Amino acid sequence: MIDSNYKVRKSSLLPVLWDIQRKRRFISEDDITKIAKEFNMSRIELEGVISFYHFFHTRHAGLYTIYLNNAIVSKHKNFERVKKAFERELGISVGEVTQDRMFGLFETSCIGLSDQETAALINFYPFTNLTPEKVNTLIRKLRKGESPARLADIPKDNIRYLPEAEKVVFFKDYKPGLGLQKAIEIAPGEVIDLVTESKLSGRGGAFFPTGLKWGICRSHDADQKYLICNADEGEPGTFKDRVLMNQHPGLLLEGMTIAGYAIGASKGFIYLRAEYYYLKKKIEDAIEEFKEKNLLGRSILQKEGFNFEIFVYMGAGAYVCGEETALIASMEGKRGESSTKEFFPVERGFLDKPTVVNNVETLCAVPRILEMGVDRYLQIGTPATPGTKLISVSGDCERPGIYEIEWGMKLRDLLNLMKAEDPYLILFNGYAGECLSEADFEREISGENLLGEHIQFEFDDPIVYSQKMSAIGLRSGGSFMVFNRDRDFMGILKNIADFFVSESCGICAPCRTGNFLLNKKLRKIELCHAGNKDLEDIQKWSTIIKQSSRCGLGKTSTNCLLTAILKFPEEFKKCLLAESDYNESFIVSELVQDYDNIIHEIQHTDE
Repeated sequence: MIDSNYKVRKSSLLPVLWDIQRKRRFISEDDITKIAKEFNMSRIELEGVISFYHFFHTRHAGLYTIYLNNAIVSKHKNFERVKKAFERELGISVGEVTQDRMFGLFETSCIGLSDQETAALINFYPFTNLTPEKVNTLIRKLRKGESPARLADIPKDNIRYLPEAEKVVFFKDYKPGLGLQKAIEIAPGEVIDLVTESKLSGRGGAFFPTGLKWGICRSHDADQKYLICNADEGEPGTFKDRVLMNQHPGLLLEGMTIAGYAIGASKGFIYLRAEYYYLKKKIEDAIEEFKEKNLLGRSILQKEGFNFEIFVYMGAGAYVCGEETALIASMEGKRGESSTKEFFPVERGFLDKPTVVNNVETLCAVPRILEMGVDRYLQIGTPATPGTKLISVSGDCERPGIYEIEWGMKLRDLLNLMKAEDPYLILFNGYAGECLSEADFEREISGENLLGEHIQFEFDDPIVYSQKMSAIGLRSGGSFMVFNRDRDFMGILKNIADFFVSESCGICAPCRTGNFLLNKKLRKIELCHAGNKDLEDIQKWSTIIKQSSRCGLGKTSTNCLLTAILKFPEEFKKCLLAESDYNESFIVSELVQDYDNIIHEIQHTDE
């Protein structure tokens, strides 16, 4: 059994690595030796942790480390021109560092700025709406010694739509402590009952009932319990949590404190993705303000025995850490790999103690529910999914940004609000979500099933699909990317496939190898070199990956591809061999089978 004190100490490993990375711009061989000794780890184990995270480097990453977002919305903006401008100004290619070690240039996946592309991070400060001209000016100023912090853009929140005033849940005036005061006036169990009655569920995409999760955790006796806010908003196209934390950091802190009171936890953590490092100070300032107002700390609001603290814990760049057990492993100083769930976190989570992990939006909803009352909250939205939902909108539309919609809005109405430009393909819920087409435009964004039962049928006919799925609501995790007919359809799917090959933690074969092979097949289709057998293989392998992968990353990694094949069969047909000039019958072995006879004949003629 591992000593508990050792596990607590090891939980500080990522902060130590971050401290060295920021000071030296990389983690050296000597650093690795010293850290391994300090944490009683082997070098191999430590190197495994360092190499797992995208933003840790074992070679100098440049005094100014540039990460250019290569997600699909960025690709459709100025990505290629901006990339070339960086390379031209710096005299290096992506993945390289200048000889004087002043600049390092790297690509990265979505950085939560999809409504302001093309975007990049320089020393984790944001730069948005980049153009080649902006790049040229920026590099000149950095060379003169101006700091990225001073030059950085302040990302716009771009809140584009709110429902009627009486139905707004999140983006309205916030007065700290109102919900918390109501919570401590009743017993912790009663708070859980109210959250259960509200039908609040996980807003990160899993939709697990929040009250049920809290109740299970509270039922477990332990000397210590933890509350973790999952602010690792890594799903491409999603940025709602960024806006929530920027607009109302206190609302998040209050939601966490109420959750801590309800489950009996005295410590909370915000696992903040590295790409949002620029929000860290604002959150920590809000924490200090809450302490001054006695909304955090000891005997909160003079309630004896109610003690709760909140700390910010920085991630280091790993999409899979959005999964709760991978996130917990990361906080414990390990590779961020998901567990096999022998125990759920509410039983044995962080440091083997009962732990609740909730999304930013979920926790921000809790104080509002207590403020307005459950009865009023239940009158908003739909019976199955009350309240409002935050949607991150980007792509081919005039009004990208954040939409707080009432559950039950039709997809077509949302497209009209954002002024979508000839919507053709919609990536709903990000790369792990699904592809939607015109067949889905009349569906509601909700958890409703208007037929009153769960429907299971083969998705092999778009017309049948449209008829049956119109009665089933669309559950949104928050990402909404819309593309018009002019976009490279296969290029979008290839970008998604590249992402999952890059982000797979590699611990299980179906995800690690399966997504790699699917990527190759997709490239074959993109080049119009594939046949019907290749399409059949993609569908078969995708199902295997979904059913056999260890965690949610693998189980959802083929969703977009499978739904694209269903919804857009014509896009695949025009890329198959029957519709191309690729000659499948060109077989080299058959063409040279008479080689020996030809050579013999030539030699005989020469004689």
